[in-house]
Amino acid sequence: MKLFRRAPDTAPEVAPVAGCAELSACRAETDPTPSSDGVCTDCTALGEETWAHLRMCLTCGHVACCDSSPYTHATAHHRESGHPVMRSVEPGETWRWCYVHSLLG
Repeated sequence: MKLFRRAPDTAPEVAPVAGCAELSACRAETDPTPSSDGVCTDCTALGEETWAHLRMCLTCGHVACCDSSPYTHATAHHRESGHPVMRSVEPGETWRWCYVHSLLG
């Protein structure tokens, strides 16, 4: 007897992350439009032109600097907004970070 599997209607781009509904819900096709192109908008508002790496909030598209930067604006955005997941916007990087569970996805 042959068993046939029904193919899923849509294949997720990002595999589910055990214990993290926030990361499991992330799909590249639903990423918001970045609020800026290549700058930390919060640093720019302060007149700062130096930061380490940029991250983008996957809820609203806010682009901010990482925790290796002097002002850690991406984490500050999470604390102020409650938005749970951001991703790297550095060239060649596709990873995502859940602030709620401290998980990389």
